[in-house]
Formats: sequence, C-alpha cells, structure tokens
Amino acid sequence: MPATDLTAELTAELTSDLSATSGETATVIAPFTGQPLHELPLSSAQDVADAYAAARIAQKAWRDAGPAHRRAVLLKAHDLLLEQRDGILDLLQSESGKTRGQAFEEIFQGATVTRYYAVSAARVLRTRARRGGIPTVVQARVSYKPKGVIGVITPWNYPVSLSLMDVIPALAAGNAVVQKADNQGVLSILASRRPFIEAGVPAALWAVVAGPGEEIGNAVVDGADYVCFTGSTATGTRVGERAASRLAGASLELGGKNPLIVLDDANVDTAAAGAVAAVVSSMGQLCVSIERIYVQRAIADRFTAALVERVNRLVQGPALDYSTDIGSLTSQAQLERVTAQVDDAVAKGATVLAGGKGRPDLGPYFFEPTVLASVTPDMTCFADETFGPLVAIHVVDTEDEAVEAANDSEYGLNASVFTGSISRGRRVADRISAGSVNINEGYRASFSSVDAPMGGMKKSGLGRRNGPEGLLRFVDARTVANATGLLTLPRSGRETEKLVPVMLLLLRALKAIRRR
Repeated sequence: MPATDLTAELTAELTSDLSATSGETATVIAPFTGQPLHELPLSSAQDVADAYAAARIAQKAWRDAGPAHRRAVLLKAHDLLLEQRDGILDLLQSESGKTRGQAFEEIFQGATVTRYYAVSAARVLRTRARRGGIPTVVQARVSYKPKGVIGVITPWNYPVSLSLMDVIPALAAGNAVVQKADNQGVLSILASRRPFIEAGVPAALWAVVAGPGEEIGNAVVDGADYVCFTGSTATGTRVGERAASRLAGASLELGGKNPLIVLDDANVDTAAAGAVAAVVSSMGQLCVSIERIYVQRAIADRFTAALVERVNRLVQGPALDYSTDIGSLTSQAQLERVTAQVDDAVAKGATVLAGGKGRPDLGPYFFEPTVLASVTPDMTCFADETFGPLVAIHVVDTEDEAVEAANDSEYGLNASVFTGSISRGRRVADRISAGSVNINEGYRASFSSVDAPMGGMKKSGLGRRNGPEGLLRFVDARTVANATGLLTLPRSGRETEKLVPVMLLLLRALKAIRRR
C-alpha cells in the first residue's frame, strides 16, 4: 500500500475506536506528499470526562482480576502486536514520514516493553516484609496500590513506542489509561492498541482521545491520578504545574540537545557510523537524537571525513520498504524549524560540510541530513534543540574539555561516548550530566534496555520510564505494621521513662552489628 493510499474504510474502522463525538474534524497531512491523509474526528472535553468515568469502572475489575490475568493478557497482546506489525508499520510511515527500518524500531520497542512488564510486574509489586522499628516487637509490610486512571499525553514523533512505554506499565500495575494522542499519530496508536483489546484489555480501560492541547490535553491532565507527558520542555513545564496544583504526580520526558563525544582512542569508522545513525534516526525527530559532536583533535580530521562520507551515502526517499536510510520530516513546521536553524548558522559563518538544503524533488518536507562546522554560541543551533537532521562538529583538545562542553547545556537527556576502552568510556560517562549515556552507540543501547530507567536531568524532564522505576510511578506504596505482643509499647511518659535505658542499649547494639 503506497503511503498515500490510506483508504476511507480503514480510517473509519480505526477512528471508530476513538472517543470523539464533537462532530469536528482536523485534516492530517501525509509527510511524504504534503497532501491530506485523512480527516480526524476530534474529541470534546465531555468525551474526556466520559472516558474517565468509564475507565474508573473498568479499572476496578482490571485491578481485581489480579497480576496473573494481566500477565496472560499482555503476553497474548505481545504476540498479536508482532503478527499485525505490517499494517502498523504502514500507518507509522504514512503519518510520520520515517523509514521502514525506523518504524520497526517502534514495534520492537513496544513488544519488548510489553513482554518486560507482563513478566516483571508481579515480582516488582509483590508485598514485602520490611524491618520494623523495634525488631521482633514490630513487624511491617509494604504493598502497592494502583493509582487509578493514568493520563498519558503522547507526541507525534514516536507514537507507538512512546505510547506503549507509558501505557503498558500503567496497565500492568492495575491502572486504567486515558490517552491523548497527537493528531499526526492517532492512527498508529489506535492500530497498536487493537492487539491489546483483542487480547483481553477492556476497551474502556484504555481510552484514546484527540484534539487541541489547550482543551483536550488540559482535560486529560485535570482528570488523571497521575500524568505521563512526552514533548517540549515549555509544554511539559505547564503540564507539571497543572498536575501539581491538584497534588497529582507526573513524569515528564522533555527536550534535549544531546552530545556525542569521540575520544582520541576511538575507532574512527565505528564512531562515524554510530554518530550518523544517532543523528538521522527518524530524521533527528527523536528526543534522544544527537545534535552536538565533540571530537578530540588527534582524530578530528579523519572522523569528520568519515562522518561526511557516510552522510553523503545515505539513501533518502519515500518508500514503504527497507530500501531507504532516511525519510522525511513530519510537517511544514518541522521543515521551517530546521531550515531556519541552518540558514541562521550559515549567515553567521558556519560551514556546511554535508547537506544543508531541502529536497522538494523527493517530497515537500524532505531535507538533507546536515553537518555543520564552526558553529558558535550566537547561532540558534548551538544551544537550542533542533529536532531535525542537523549536527554540529566541535574539535576539542582534551577529554576534560569534551566533558565540560557536553555538560554546558540546560538539557540533560541523552549522551554518547565513543572510545576504544569501555572502562575509559564509563569513567567519562560518570561525569556527564544526562539521564542516559551510551558507550560506542548513539542512543539505542540505553533506549532498548527496558529493564533500565530512562529520563532526563535538568530541563530534560522529571521522573523515569522503563525498568522497575517506570512501574513504581503508577502505584502508591502502603505500609501495614503491627505490634507482635512480645513487648507492650509505652503509652505514657512514665512508661517511656522506664524503657529509655533499654531503648538506648538497643540502638547502640543495632549500630554495633551494622543493622539497618
């Protein structure tokens, strides 16, 4: 199916799963052609309220069904997701303009996350005994209660993987979800949701809405017991403030200006190949994409030449198969953003080593992957997030200089270090202020490690997805403690006075034996 041949029947079938009764629609544009892809029904604030009401009813039954039932449903959904991958891949490409290979990364990530939480949720959330305040006299147990209904706000750039990385742990923990999908990714999300409904997730347990952020996004935040947001730092800050005003928690994955360091002992070809992949994945429209490269002077010329040569060999175009390396930017707004940053840099003295211009012969939003040198602080692309296939190369003399430059940013989402020594790479990684650091890889090592937490420092976000941390954000920990009856706890001043010598002896003894 060509990217422009999305049938009205398929669109109607998918959007029938959307909670949208306003009667209003929005035109969604196909990135490969710039032509209308489909008309999207939009939700109203009442649709969001109704979705929350139904989700709260469904959540109680889902919670009570227990972890074994949830595990079985999610594992079945895992298999169905893989079986239905081709249709989802078509939709992902049609809505985003990314290549088939980059779209498959989303399916791989979604399946991995689903399997991980299906298998690990019961273990992570099982009730555990904890040490009581007075050994043998007091016992304590900690259990976990699902928060209720989770509000998830998903961006357009990685609609399937970023959706499932939040929705699945929420469901695995016994919650319901009301999700606001970006208009440009609604069909991909609805298509990837279907395997879960077919596997046994009640439709009301995972509702999807769409519409303007000011109305629908705010309504999702206002109704949630916990909020997950992925997007810009500016919007995420407002989402966090809005949730906090209700004392609702939030996890926010926000912007990044991600650095890559090439140390002087790195394999030049390996580093160049890894850097290119990290810069152009999904046309750089990935929160963890690399936008700054710091290479030590001893190998700078060789690395730069290898990088440029690889960029110039990339195959760009629209294709619903694996024949292309890079696709299109997703929208006119993205094209304007990237073009403006390149034009600004060139006007102020930057040198274009590769790319630097649009490719209207391929499609309206195609832009060449671009490598710049001589980028200075007065240029917009020096510190501002591009969110496109643009990278600046900076030559540094020392490892310390590279680390200092990498950390000189208001962001701290992802970073990368290429080196011939893993131990050296780890030492450098420990000095970088970023939520994830990859050694001899651009982003996929950490991004694919779903047992490890993912998130940002500084203005790149709050909280963590993936790993046990990504599950525990969706539950409230509760302590149930009891007295064993071996000793009556004091209830008056006189009773306490009698026990003070014993309690002091106990405290000193516990310290002496290193007892927690």
